[in-house]
Amino acid sequence: MSSPVSSAAASGQIAHIAYVLRENPVTALSFALFGFIVLSALIGPYLVPYDPLATNAARALEAPSAAHWFGTDQLGRDVFSRVIVATRLDLTISVAAVAISFVIGAFLGAVAGYWGGWIDAVLNRILDTIMAFPLFILAMGIVAALGNSVENIIYATAIINIPFYARVVRAEVNIRREAGFALAARLAGNSHARVLAFHIFPNALPPMMVQVSLNMGWAILNAAGLSFIGLGVRPPTPEWGIMVAEGANFIVSGHWWIALFPGLWLMLAVFTFNLMGDGLRDIVDPRRRT
Repeated sequence: MSSPVSSAAASGQIAHIAYVLRENPVTALSFALFGFIVLSALIGPYLVPYDPLATNAARALEAPSAAHWFGTDQLGRDVFSRVIVATRLDLTISVAAVAISFVIGAFLGAVAGYWGGWIDAVLNRILDTIMAFPLFILAMGIVAALGNSVENIIYATAIINIPFYARVVRAEVNIRREAGFALAARLAGNSHARVLAFHIFPNALPPMMVQVSLNMGWAILNAAGLSFIGLGVRPPTPEWGIMVAEGANFIVSGHWWIALFPGLWLMLAVFTFNLMGDGLRDIVDPRRRT
């Protein structure tokens, strides 16, 4: 049974989220689009009209119509069904990669920013080494070395995103470790780990939420880019990058729909995550809850 305090806190958080969405219509639009993408990933594969892997040579390269809303590809597969089914895979790659990089980067950055010293120096050199490479080229090298499976795409995308979170958290923690509220928490008998986790780290969340939103879009673009050049998900698995790559060969012949619709879906997902950044920052910012 929930206590009155926890119920009041939950109600206050819901009211704060509702206020943020009402205050900024663009944020509300981005969350609505995000909800649509999530629903497409969760229930879309069960609602699509055709099997995304089923081929039909008799109906190959048909233009968009009532029977096939996004047309068919060179093998007669329904493009609409493949685009919707691909949402689950691309969103899974993005969420998993960003979650891994968020956790590892936040931990490393918090430790380096709070304790400093040789830990900070070693971490900075490692991050400098990672960021010295063009990030997409580094992801290509990791996937090429480990093999082009979904798991390795997630690991490669996570590795190239870790420096962003580590740098943001390190800067925020380094600024606030000697702040008055942190000193008061230590004087009250809290351990360094507790002060870091419950008093300093929450103040680093707002800029991190903006970074999470941007990295979600970058992760999807990275996965699609790897698939486009043949180092990502393997055909015939439905994936936006693969579909754009396959459709690019038919644009000159006038079959524009094969590449256009997966490309639009990819653009919509990245656009949505870019718009969500400010809203996520306002939701988690302790100063906005007043």
